[in-house]
Amino acid sequence: MEIFSQRLREVRKQAGESRAMLGEALGLSISQISELENNRKGTTLERLAVLCRHYNVSADYLLGLTDDPALR
Repeated sequence: MEIFSQRLREVRKQAGESRAMLGEALGLSISQISELENNRKGTTLERLAVLCRHYNVSADYLLGLTDDPALR
């Protein structure tokens, strides 16, 4: 899960989004986004899918199964 937290923070920052903006897209609070990014809380498959669509990256990338963020 640590790689997920790191990559989530990375793609959010690359997109120029604040935690508040991501929270709005996911229906979560800023503190919940912080918990995700600091590896204190996991996510659901539904939210993972939303994150992938939102940032146009693959789930494999967010989960650390590949270093290539591209969707296939």
